[in-house]
Amino acid sequence: MPKKDAAAEVLELLDTAVDAMGGQNRPGQHDMARQVAESIETGKHLLVQAGTGTGKSLAYLVPLIHHALESTKPALVSTATLALQAQIVGRDLPRLLDALAPKLPREVDVALLKGRSNYVCVHKTGGGFPEDDDPGALFSLGDDHGVAHPAPAPGPTSALGREVVRLREWAEETETGDRDELLPGVTDRAWRQVSVTSMECLGAQRCPVAEQCFSERARAKAAVADLVITNHAMLAISAFEGLAVLPDYDVVVIDEAHELQDRVTGAVTGQLSGTVISAAVTAARKHTSASVEELAAAGRAFDASMEGVPAGLLPSGLNGEQELAVGRVREACRVALSDSKPEGGDAGDGGRQMARSRLLGVLEVCERLVSAPDAGEVVWASRPSTFSPGEGYSPPDDDAPATVNVAPLSVAGRLRDGLFDGHTVILTSATLAIGSEFGPVAGGLGLVGAAAPQWTGSDVGSPFDYPRQGVLYVAKNLPKPDRGTSPAQLEELEALLKASGGGALGLFSSRRAAEEAAAALRPKVDFPILCQGESSMSGLVKQFAEEDATCLFGTMSLWQGVDVPGGSCRLVVIDRIPFPRPDDPLMTARTRAVAKAGGNGFMTVSATHAAVRLAQGAGRLIRAAGDRGMVAVLDSRLATARYGGFLRAALPPFWSTTDRTVALGILERLRAAQAGEKTGVKS
Repeated sequence: MPKKDAAAEVLELLDTAVDAMGGQNRPGQHDMARQVAESIETGKHLLVQAGTGTGKSLAYLVPLIHHALESTKPALVSTATLALQAQIVGRDLPRLLDALAPKLPREVDVALLKGRSNYVCVHKTGGGFPEDDDPGALFSLGDDHGVAHPAPAPGPTSALGREVVRLREWAEETETGDRDELLPGVTDRAWRQVSVTSMECLGAQRCPVAEQCFSERARAKAAVADLVITNHAMLAISAFEGLAVLPDYDVVVIDEAHELQDRVTGAVTGQLSGTVISAAVTAARKHTSASVEELAAAGRAFDASMEGVPAGLLPSGLNGEQELAVGRVREACRVALSDSKPEGGDAGDGGRQMARSRLLGVLEVCERLVSAPDAGEVVWASRPSTFSPGEGYSPPDDDAPATVNVAPLSVAGRLRDGLFDGHTVILTSATLAIGSEFGPVAGGLGLVGAAAPQWTGSDVGSPFDYPRQGVLYVAKNLPKPDRGTSPAQLEELEALLKASGGGALGLFSSRRAAEEAAAALRPKVDFPILCQGESSMSGLVKQFAEEDATCLFGTMSLWQGVDVPGGSCRLVVIDRIPFPRPDDPLMTARTRAVAKAGGNGFMTVSATHAAVRLAQGAGRLIRAAGDRGMVAVLDSRLATARYGGFLRAALPPFWSTTDRTVALGILERLRAAQAGEKTGVKS
């Protein structure tokens, strides 16, 4: 009997898993699993769009498991968010492996791999590194205002001190050292007391407790695992810096792939400021014998060179004075690094390593800044903004010290060489194509152009009947949006909320817009309106999901992170098309570069960015087969601008209208149907 091909075997395994897990077969899931199996078999890269409800996790995990059991190398799954990483490791994979166990020749070894700073450092908790903060702060009694106190009780008296003590106790018990397994969690400041960055780490050769290191254990386990779950930042470090942070893999599935370009860019963006230089000086003085007076002076000269420079893009890179200042910092860092090298028995000195890591970080950013024009990198200045409730974020303070940032103009070439070359890559998301075109997203990932590798794009659809389940309403008669929320938008929003009786998720372009809308509408409606920032995100989403009339307003984290099926989310309101900020220096530079090359910079950069995020926001509405509702966009440009059709092509195929009366009538009927059923499920 001839041997079945890999795709046929994968589909049999998928059917077994679905039956054992009590699910039902979905055409899109079958189609995706087959295409993933064929991509792995042929080595041809795949971009596959799988709508909400397709069951894409199973559709790629089953082929990966099938392949990993026969391969000598691990297969990777990379996610953008910790939430999906936790879902795969904690829920999807255990259930799937239990279901497939009778059909598999052996157990599947799964490993979770994160960046080093996500693990507790055994050497640091054992006293091998100095405290990042003043140790006295851990045990302080607070400001005594001159009042005498009795002798302090043993143990920490500050919140930070109590967190650190709990962390050190947990470090003695944990099997993994993974921060996400610590419940309840701790503040970032406390976590820094027990963790190190990759640059601060002494390394396996020099660390006296390397055999007990949680990060090294995780890497060792990943090296021999069948399946490794990691994240986009680790892929970025591997592709851009050539560091062996990942095992030698042959296949990778990138979930939440619409986030890959931004996550990679963020992971490799460097920053230089007087504060960063000063921190390196302080650490070197405290933990090494190196002379850093010249570095301190160079840091002051750097700050002086940036005085009066407004926040924003530096289109020609550094000017002459700034380049001289950065060059001076660079040379002073080199001298300090040379003078601070460990001698003899000092190799395991954590304080020295921490100081040298800060010096090295400054040096590397200086090198990038000086060579930015020739290396295709973008340079911009930023200054801190302040946030206050009711006022939102203030404009950057031009009198505050500047930070200079450097990032790649494009990550396409490096991804092409470091990710797509030598591996089979499957990228998946609910929003990878605009209409039927994958090119706009693929271009930013290095898959378009003469040197691009071969790839296939496929949309396996969604199990949802979007024209019957959802309505798209565009408020065509509203004026073009300006800064903040306009009275006309607020009036439109009020009418929509009242017609639907609440149950609305408000997705706003800024924190200030969300707060203004919540403050303006709360006195006018008789149901609760929650706003991002008033409680933890998980707490807000939980309350929103449990209360049919409650509304939730917020910004970008809600655009992609909310999964609330049922009647609690029957209206999604988007205040404006999510274009990049006009003053976003990196987007501005990329737009200009496309235009200079003869392309349409606005459509290639801004419109593509907006289309993907608009689709993500609209995707919050229909999360289950019984859901019904409306996406209302309060930006008339979606209906009137020439690029409106391009943006609408990225959205699910809802039934659409621009008639306000029709839209309000639909919401009133949805509200009445839900009230009549009293089930909490849309009808």
